[in-house]
Amino acid sequence: MGGKTSRKMMIFKRLAELKETIRVDTQRIRGKTLNSLQELFDLAVALAKGKVKTQNEDGVPVKVTLKQRQMWARVAAYIAQIMNSVASGFDERQIDVQLDELERLVNEAKAKGKAGKTEKRDASATGGNPI
Repeated sequence: MGGKTSRKMMIFKRLAELKETIRVDTQRIRGKTLNSLQELFDLAVALAKGKVKTQNEDGVPVKVTLKQRQMWARVAAYIAQIMNSVASGFDERQIDVQLDELERLVNEAKAKGKAGKTEKRDASATGGNPI
């Protein structure tokens, strides 16, 4: 990627950092958790709206497909649910479970981008006809 970090990788990095910080003082961490979730939410919404581009393995910016945008909208909605949960109470175990689910959704959204790229390559290799 040539030193550039894609937005998806930023989400993974922030998720890992968030999981680490959750194990600290709950009152102080609630505000920090909500701020981190807000950042993740903003990134996911930007991807869902197609306002930003992602990068391929070579670091070249590429547009987010409709399917990817739908997946990022789902990620954003789930982040909003987690934010609501954190705002109304702080159950460390429940938040860990929710962050694990969020990580699964992000992985799924990331996989959709790779699957779309594979389909395009397959179509071009067969004279434009999908396999």
